[in-house]
Amino acid sequence: MLSMMLALSLVLGILPLLGVAWTLMNGMITTVDGLFMSLILLILSGVFMLNAYWEMRDLGMLGKKKAVPVPAAKSPAAKAS
Repeated sequence: MLSMMLALSLVLGILPLLGVAWTLMNGMITTVDGLFMSLILLILSGVFMLNAYWEMRDLGMLGKKKAVPVPAAKSPAAKAS
């Protein structure tokens, strides 16, 4: 089941990419304003996609590696006995 935060992050991660495509199609990428707008939109998209990745990982949608068990440390009192 998709959480609301995951769905919102995916939508808000795709929308800036549409803005970059619009900038490219209109030929605005050749101006400094178009370049910086594209960079800002790509950063926004990356942030929301990273959040979507973390949400998917927390929900168990991605394969997790098995955790290596850490051996219990012996207490100093146990060594003295």
